[in-house]
Amino acid sequence: MDRPWAVALVFGLAILGVTAVLLAPGPGESVGPVDAGATACANATADDEVVAGEPHDRTTVRLQDANGTALATVDVRVADTVDLRHTGLSDTESLARGKGMLFVHESAGRYTYVMRDMDFPLDIVFVSAEGEITRIHHAPVPEEIPGGDGSFPGEGRYVLEVPRGYTNATGAGVGDCVVIPEGVAAS
Repeated sequence: MDRPWAVALVFGLAILGVTAVLLAPGPGESVGPVDAGATACANATADDEVVAGEPHDRTTVRLQDANGTALATVDVRVADTVDLRHTGLSDTESLARGKGMLFVHESAGRYTYVMRDMDFPLDIVFVSAEGEITRIHHAPVPEEIPGGDGSFPGEGRYVLEVPRGYTNATGAGVGDCVVIPEGVAAS
């Protein structure tokens, strides 16, 4: 061939193409910060209202992926005071699929949750003020945790507790959204 540089160029481009395919993220993987998810979550709106109750208000939150595709809904009791957040679900004997508790903090921050006096395992889902899922723990019952209650830290303004395995079953993950009605606020 009278153009060896052309052969080298084609060969080099082929190697780069194969490398790009091999290094591309697979299904469910992400590259870098999830800024697009945060924007999608911040722009999502919920149509559900907050229904006043004693001691818990109730509402429905929607889980959706960062593209806005609905994954599931959860009917929640709202824990929006210090006392309600402290008790959490520890006075609850069981939790059906599609049910949960939404813990509301005054501001976003780093919080640690425990499985104090729990009778069933949970997914503990930390959610930013914009609605983006920042961390998920699949927490067992205290008897299965070495040393007792365990501690499950994360960052966010909200924490959603649902039956363990619910996030896996619905496909919800870090970077996805929990769409929370505007009327939900800490007391």
